Amino acid sequence: MKKWFAVIGDPIEHSKSPAMHNAWFEEMGIDATYIPIHVTSHQLASAVAGLKTLGANGWNVTIPHKTAIIPYLDELDELAQKMGAVNTVVRTQEGKLKGYNTDGIGFVRSLEDAVGTDHKNRSVLLVGAGGAARGIAFAMQQQGYCDLTIANRTVANAQAIVDEMGMGRAMSLQEAEETLADFSIIVQMTSAGLATGNFSMPFSLDRLTSEAIVADIVYNPLMTPFLQAAEEQGATIVTGLGMFVHQGAIAFEHWLGSYPNTNSMIAQLKAQLGGN
Repeated sequence: MKKWFAVIGDPIEHSKSPAMHNAWFEEMGIDATYIPIHVTSHQLASAVAGLKTLGANGWNVTIPHKTAIIPYLDELDELAQKMGAVNTVVRTQEGKLKGYNTDGIGFVRSLEDAVGTDHKNRSVLLVGAGGAARGIAFAMQQQGYCDLTIANRTVANAQAIVDEMGMGRAMSLQEAEETLADFSIIVQMTSAGLATGNFSMPFSLDRLTSEAIVADIVYNPLMTPFLQAAEEQGATIVTGLGMFVHQGAIAFEHWLGSYPNTNSMIAQLKAQLGGN
């Protein structure tokens, strides 16, 4: 019997997830399809009930439903519970709905794909304290990164994540800028640099060392102002595209038990987004 999956969100027309998952189904010979469904906030309860009734095998959840969907699920994975956000729903063999969050682990896999796995003792600066930052902070902690600092415009929000993790430290953006040379890995997790025409920088990278690894979670545009500035300083850069592909691949694995080819997908999407 043909399996089917979806992504729900508002807006949804920009999502590259349907093209990505359908390409993987075709590549792996899986009889399945993946569709985008526009769901507004007031439609969420009926949408979840409809997906369940119509036999969806699973679905992704994007803005603005990642937290709001939790009351409609039967259980949560440990990381999703810590984060208070879900981006992947699995319909179990018993017919229950289990929520996962693959964003943070997707970032860690993307980082390690690009620079290897031997950086877990190095100092990490996470810039931002929103939902994405929470996910990446908890995932990096879970994966063994042991020296985490979170910088944010409102330091109290960064401190709240540090307190929940029971490790690390919080600082202001100004303090982060002044001590930038102390960090080996810098991760830009704010919305600065999104393809909205409103390009901005959280702080200057003048003190960045050329030995640093700099990542951005934004993938459109591929080269954000933050990454451009880091590259000019001679740093190693990691775009947000790998995180997007790996979070989707982890969701795919939760649904179907196998991990798709992420390298070819990253290459395809990079070409579409104008990268080399």
